[in-house]
Amino acid sequence: MRVGGLIAKNDVDAAVIAAPDSVAWLLNIRGGDVSHTPLALSFAILHKSGKAQWFIDERKISSAVRDHVGKDVSIHALAALADEIQMLGAKNAVVQVDYKRNAAWFVQKLQSSGAVVLDKDDPCLLPKACKNAVEVEGIRQAHIRDGVALSSFLAWLDSATQQAEVTELEAEEKLLQFRKQQKDFKEPSFDTIAGSAEHGAIVHYRATEQSNKVLAQNTLFLCDSGGQYLDGTTDVTRTVVIGQPTNEQKRRFTQVLKGHIAIAQAVFPAGICGRNLDVLARSALWAEGLDYAHGTGHGVGAYLGVHEGPQGIHLRSDVPLEVNMVLSNEPGFYKEGEYGIRIENLVVVTEQTTLRNTTNRPFYGFETLTLAPIDRRLIATELLTTAEIAWLDAYHARVYMTLSSKVEDNVKRWLGHMTQPLNNATQAPQTKVAM
Repeated sequence: MRVGGLIAKNDVDAAVIAAPDSVAWLLNIRGGDVSHTPLALSFAILHKSGKAQWFIDERKISSAVRDHVGKDVSIHALAALADEIQMLGAKNAVVQVDYKRNAAWFVQKLQSSGAVVLDKDDPCLLPKACKNAVEVEGIRQAHIRDGVALSSFLAWLDSATQQAEVTELEAEEKLLQFRKQQKDFKEPSFDTIAGSAEHGAIVHYRATEQSNKVLAQNTLFLCDSGGQYLDGTTDVTRTVVIGQPTNEQKRRFTQVLKGHIAIAQAVFPAGICGRNLDVLARSALWAEGLDYAHGTGHGVGAYLGVHEGPQGIHLRSDVPLEVNMVLSNEPGFYKEGEYGIRIENLVVVTEQTTLRNTTNRPFYGFETLTLAPIDRRLIATELLTTAEIAWLDAYHARVYMTLSSKVEDNVKRWLGHMTQPLNNATQAPQTKVAM
């Protein structure tokens, strides 16, 4: 009814919803037709009354699903879609279609049938991006379990690479094993990027049998991965050192970390868009003539797509950030042929109610959702400000407090060392973890 009211305000009779993630959110259903994303391939027509027609292979629909969607949703075979589109035209209906997210067929069919077609954004986009309280809490809980899996993996990796050779594909599989142990884990949220040394500089690298590389001593390993849980979607990148880093690598890692902390600590008035914040993540790199060729953040769904719009933190993002939008915070640096660095957490937009505010505009900030250590061995502490060190120490304290009671004893010992205050000893103990 709420989204139906939104299209009624546009003076339209109906909206065509063709994006599978919008249909999934609108009807609060999930499916298994798409790898890594819990979608059912289907279409919907939403009417201004709040009623909807759902077009899907009816073999996928159980009585429980029919009961779930309720009497305001009529279920139709996919073959019936063309006739229903034609009927809208016969009524000279005004129909809202998002040209960016719908096939041209819809526009052509509607117009040739007599409908008036308006190019307007998918009405589900913004409501879907602004999670409700239940979704946000579910996402928090999913990140706790994901943090257990990731911390267990990082502890294993730290030990295993000291004892034997580990390849990219072996590391990728081990991380998946740890995630599979977590409650309500369904599948990875995308193909894991497990890049050692120069492979880490390939932003969308995927290890294969042909490219599979041993994680050699004194190299960096970049692992970008995520999970689909029934209560949330995760996406996290950690860059760790195998052996000892160079001074250059520590400097670049710390510059990336400064950008990450700048986003995490950002406070901004309502109406600010992601493109206004992107510069914060790049400033420390820009100061030395460096940059990275990807956005700083993308939207993330609630047990939906790991990439979700319209929210983002990049130079093209002109959508104001709103409370309960979930985004990634992932600045990086890539030296082609040598190494890559990326530090990624997910964050949720929150209202800064304790801030002394002399304007009539609310102010927003971010709560960090991801819980996993950031490799202290790669940090050049002298490059960080007192405030940046305080943020990292507080983050690590929260990681330990939240996860330590939920992991095995050997992982707990490793976690305790890796989350010590930054000015403490930075070398991790050798923690033997079963391989």
